[in-house]
Amino acid sequence: MTSFNGLLIIIVLILLCLIIAGLIYQLNTQKKINKAQDEQMVVSQAEATAQTQINLARLQQITENMASKQSELSGRMQQSQTGVNERLDALGKRLGDGLTESVEKTGANLKNLENRLAVIDRAQQNIMALSENMVSLQDILSNKQARGAFGEIQMQDLVRAALPPDTYGFQVTLTNGKRADCLLKLPNPPGAIAIDSKFPLESFQALRSADNESEKNQASRAFSADVSKHIRDIQARYIIPGETAESAVMFLPSESIYAELHENFRPVIELSFKLRVWIVSPATLMATLNTVRAVLKDARMREQAGVIQTEVIKLLEDVTRLDKRVGNLQTHFDQAGRDIKDIRVSTDKINKRGDKIDGLQFSNEGPDQDLEPSLTNKALPKQ
Repeated sequence: MTSFNGLLIIIVLILLCLIIAGLIYQLNTQKKINKAQDEQMVVSQAEATAQTQINLARLQQITENMASKQSELSGRMQQSQTGVNERLDALGKRLGDGLTESVEKTGANLKNLENRLAVIDRAQQNIMALSENMVSLQDILSNKQARGAFGEIQMQDLVRAALPPDTYGFQVTLTNGKRADCLLKLPNPPGAIAIDSKFPLESFQALRSADNESEKNQASRAFSADVSKHIRDIQARYIIPGETAESAVMFLPSESIYAELHENFRPVIELSFKLRVWIVSPATLMATLNTVRAVLKDARMREQAGVIQTEVIKLLEDVTRLDKRVGNLQTHFDQAGRDIKDIRVSTDKINKRGDKIDGLQFSNEGPDQDLEPSLTNKALPKQ
């Protein structure tokens, strides 16, 4: 037991020695490594110092380059800033001019817009007034008596505008007791022509508002019957043999009714031709009145033809008398010319004698010697 413990102690001691030797070896190795690392560190520090110096030199060169570049960049930036400022000034000027021009154009456009709005406002007022007038016109046309007065007034205005006042009359009563709306006083032939205003509005509106064929046919028959009745009434009332012309005029104050008759109601037009009742509208009435004015002018010229012929004969007599007196005056002028010619001959001779006498008075020889033989030997000529 004691030996075993001793052996164990020896083994422990040996292990301790080995451990201590290992530690010593490890320490020495670590010292070598640390020394090598220190040496390497010194070398690295030297290299780092050299590299740092190189880097500092490069940094200084880079700094100098950067300073140069910065100076160049500053110059360029200043130049660019100057160019930018100039461009901004030019841009500002252009913008200012553009804004001024835009303001002027906007002002002009606003003024034009204001004028147009004023025109539109006036037009709207006119439209409103026209609407009121249309309502009034509709009220007038809805009343048959007022509608007849409307047609008569329109016809009277046309007649007054086209003819002299003494060639027509309104509401003239004829011998049969019928009163014509207008009577044109034309000479025979053709004689006085009566004009009667008619306005078949109800049947015409029914014709225009017809929705189907049946209603349209019924309205057409009613319209044709109304106009035909007016034609027959005018023929019976205003065509009087010996007092009026053989024809009369029916005035329709609507161009649309006149066009509808001539376009779709040919039998009614033929009836008016047969009964010699001429249908006219405002436009065709004006043309008819112009023809009437030409007829009146021609008739008045024929009435004055006898007076003109008498005056022409008297004028010819005056011309003959004037020609005779001019001939007598010419004879007197010829005689006066001959007398003046003879007087000129005498005055020439007198002047010549005077010249001779004047020459004798101013000669160098004595006047008695020269003058006496000439006066005694020659006789004076007869004047």
